[in-house]
Formats: sequence, C-alpha cells, structure tokens
Amino acid sequence: MLASKRGRWRLLPAALLVPPLLTLGLPAHAQTAPPADPTVIAAGDISMCQTNGDEETAKLIDSMPGTVFPLGDLAYQDGSKADFDNCYAPTWGRFKDRSRPVLGNHEYKQKGAVPYFDYWGEAAGDRTTGYYSFNLGAWHVVALNSNCSDVGGCSKGSPMEQWLRQDLAANPSRCLLAMWHHPRFYSPSRQPGSRLEATDKKMQAFWVALHEAGADVVLNGHRHMYERFARQSPDGTADPAGVRQFVVGTGGGPFDRFEGPVAANSEMRKAEAYGVLQLTLRAEGYDWRFVPVAGGTFTDSGSDTCGPAAPQNSSPPPSQPAA
Repeated sequence: MLASKRGRWRLLPAALLVPPLLTLGLPAHAQTAPPADPTVIAAGDISMCQTNGDEETAKLIDSMPGTVFPLGDLAYQDGSKADFDNCYAPTWGRFKDRSRPVLGNHEYKQKGAVPYFDYWGEAAGDRTTGYYSFNLGAWHVVALNSNCSDVGGCSKGSPMEQWLRQDLAANPSRCLLAMWHHPRFYSPSRQPGSRLEATDKKMQAFWVALHEAGADVVLNGHRHMYERFARQSPDGTADPAGVRQFVVGTGGGPFDRFEGPVAANSEMRKAEAYGVLQLTLRAEGYDWRFVPVAGGTFTDSGSDTCGPAAPQNSSPPPSQPAA
C-alpha cells in the first residue's frame, strides 16, 4: 500500500498494516483500559445561607470526580423550598446530577419532607419512604431513612428493616456500604445551648441486619464533627469481622464541640474542621481520606479490606486526641 507524506508517496511495510495487538495474538478488546475504581465524596449537615462553610466544601468537590453522598440536613434551617433554592442549590447543588442523598431531621421540619423530595426527584427513592439501594462498581450501597417516626419505625420487623433484609438477600455482594443520617455510635458532642445526647440506639436493628450480611462501611452525619471507628459489632464490641463507621457531619453547618468521654472503638475524631470524606471503592476493599477545606490542616486516611480484617503484623497507630 502507498501512503503520502508531504506530497511524496512511499510503500508501507506489510507489518504496519496489521494492528500491533493483533500481531501478538491478543483480542481487540484487550486494547481497552479497565475502568477506574469508583470514588465517593461524603458529608452531611451542609448548607446554611448565613455561613460559608458549604461554599468551602463545595470548592473541594468541584475538583473531585465521583459520586456525592449528601448525608442529611442538607438545607438549614428548615429544609424548605427556599432553603434548597437559596442555600443548597448554589453550592452542593452543583453536583446534583451525581449525588445520592439521604434524609436528615431538618428535612422533616417540612411535612413529609416534601421540598426535599421535590428537589431530588427519583434520586431520593420513593418519596413515601426515602430509602433505596444501588450498585456502585463492585459495591452494593444501601441508603436508609433514620427519621424513624416518619418511616413506620426502626425496630426489628418494621417495614424498613424488612425491606433492608430483603434487599440484602437479593443483592449479595462481597463489599457493602450503608448510609443514613443519625449515627449509632459517637463521642458526645453538641453546639452551645443545645441538649447533649449521650447515645442513640434507634438504628440498632439495622446494624444487626448489616452485620449479619457482612457489611463493611456505615456513613452518617448529624454530629457536626468527624469521627472514625474501628470495626465493631452492633453492641459496640470491637470485632475484626465487624462494620467500620464514619461520622462526617462536616459539610458546612455550625460546629459541635466534644463533651464527655471518648466513645469505645473511636480511632480518630476532630471537631471544628470542615471537609469531606473521600472513599475509593476497590473490588476487594476501600481507601479513605478526609480532605479538609482550603487552609485546614486536619486529615485522616487509611485502607481496609471487604469482609473480615486481614491479620495485623503490628499494633495500629495511636488515636489522635480530640480537638
């Protein structure tokens, strides 16, 4: 075959007429690179028109690819249409098309959380329940509604608990992540003038179901701080086959301050730090990294496997003291 270069014709060698990979005996599809591991960006307690914390965290996400998990209390103070339009939409609303949200208690300051469901549409699941599930890469993800009185209860045998068990049975996966707003475990914290909540066990039945299914990660907000826990069982006992919980209420709302003892199995915690949690969901595990806003210095990172923890050859690093 002849080819032209700058108007001159030359004869091409026959070997150059055959795709290089085919000359090695490789199939044509081997030329395609494998897809990248999916990334998640998560935080709750986000937008308030009177402050700019959500603007700072939104600037982070502008340059972070991946699926965004807004973990409830998205539009202060009342979850109204005006709060979503004027406070949430200009900041985290930029990522609406790649977000999978959960409901917070502030959304239910509006009857039936109607503005929330109107804003999100099908991305929020059934508007009468607010819980749903989906797959992300090799992972199965479950989004629950921890506003128990608005969803038919959260006890064993409740409609949502039965749905969860059916969903987990229908979607077996080595890697499993669940998210909702109110954390089961946390070190007590509060904002000035608010009531101190020492414990919240209303989502216990869901921890049991998730633990039995071999869940790996639970993401929550509600406490306006960051806290990472070691793997633990539903009763709070350290368990190498248990679930790791992250509390990420650092999206932009007013800060909490820690008060009282550090919770059992708390490995890392930080108050007064805006930022987001970035998770890379690998086929057999995950990496985490807390990313602070511009000017912030606190960070936290690590990796873990799906399923029971791998044997440790050395002691884990000491936890960072509360700040």
